[in-house]
Amino acid sequence: MKVVIALGSNLGARELNIDSAVNELAKIIEVTHLSTNHETDPFGGPEQPKYLNAVLIADSQLDPHELLVAMLGIENNLGRVREVHWGPRNIDLDLITAEELVVETKELTLPHPRAHLRRFVLEPWLEIDPDAKIPRLGSVELILQGL
Repeated sequence: MKVVIALGSNLGARELNIDSAVNELAKIIEVTHLSTNHETDPFGGPEQPKYLNAVLIADSQLDPHELLVAMLGIENNLGRVREVHWGPRNIDLDLITAEELVVETKELTLPHPRAHLRRFVLEPWLEIDPDAKIPRLGSVELILQGL
């Protein structure tokens, strides 16, 4: 199953944090595309340092719920601390899409409910997949033009 994952970091060695997360993800899924890192301003939350953001595309044999649990484990193993909602973090992993699946459970919503509002997700995604689409919403390129 083709999955799209967004990565972000704004604490510590940001580039190393993203690289470490990609390496850990590559142990459980087959990473096929990885964007360059994009430096972005924080979105929402308290005042905090700028982020580095990237997006990867991978093939996954895991169910999206299993992948989400594994991603949370990677965040924890890399030292992610959840103290302030939308606060600074050394690593953030978000499952954006899993094929064309639409999922709405307590634990997981697919496609990611705010991805279409986030230039820091859409720009790196479009860089590695010019034909990217968000289920129910359409072309990432057109969504990005509307922001």
